[in-house]
Amino acid sequence: MAHKYKVGQLVDFMPGRAGIQASARQYKIVRLLPLENGEHQYRIKCTTETFERVATEAQLSRRV
Repeated sequence: MAHKYKVGQLVDFMPGRAGIQASARQYKIVRLLPLENGEHQYRIKCTTETFERVATEAQLSRRV
C-alpha cells in the first residue's frame, strides 16, 4: 500500500480527536515515514514554525 500524500504536497493537520485543525496555516509534507501500527506516517512542517511534526495519514487532509 502506497502513501496517500507526496513530498512537497500541502496539507491540513488535525491532531485531535475532535478534528480541529492545529492552526489555519498550511503544512508541507517533508518526508514519508514507514508504517507504524499499520498506518503511514509523515514528517510535516509549517513555514512559520521552527520544528517539524510527525503525523499519521488519518490526521492529514488535502489542502483546498
